[in-house]
Amino acid sequence: MTETEHWLRAGVVGRPHGLDGSFHVAEPVAALLELGIDVRLGAARRRIVRLAGHGERPIVRLEGCEDRGAAEALRGQELLVARPSAPQLDEDEWWAADLEGCTVRDGKRTVGVVARLLALPSCEVLEVARAGGGGDLLVPLIRDAVRHVDVDRRVIDVDLEFLGEA
Repeated sequence: MTETEHWLRAGVVGRPHGLDGSFHVAEPVAALLELGIDVRLGAARRRIVRLAGHGERPIVRLEGCEDRGAAEALRGQELLVARPSAPQLDEDEWWAADLEGCTVRDGKRTVGVVARLLALPSCEVLEVARAGGGGDLLVPLIRDAVRHVDVDRRVIDVDLEFLGEA
């Protein structure tokens, strides 16, 4: 496991909120943001001392971030959470970091590589960069579309016929 695999992306420091050093979190992963948890920003580690808002628009203040200027100075940095601090996932649940970079196949046929996980209103989808070029393929994370995910082998088996791609 590389150094980056020990950390999960919880979001990005967004614009400041108020005067006390709080800020909005852009691209949040709500399950990873908890009051009292330590996060990493670059080489620095800081504790979340305020968590407000809601899962889609959280507002956070970090220990040592006491005013609006300090929050603005952090803007754009990734908030990372150590894997051991992350909540336990249910079977058939994965962190985006575990799926990104996986090879996508339909049986033995290589389809492409997962570029990223997108949260759409109806479900989460894999954005797959097709092998050989062409437009990206969106694969919904539902049983009919995804036959099997093997994070250890970094392979996801999908049903192209179900997706209308066969």
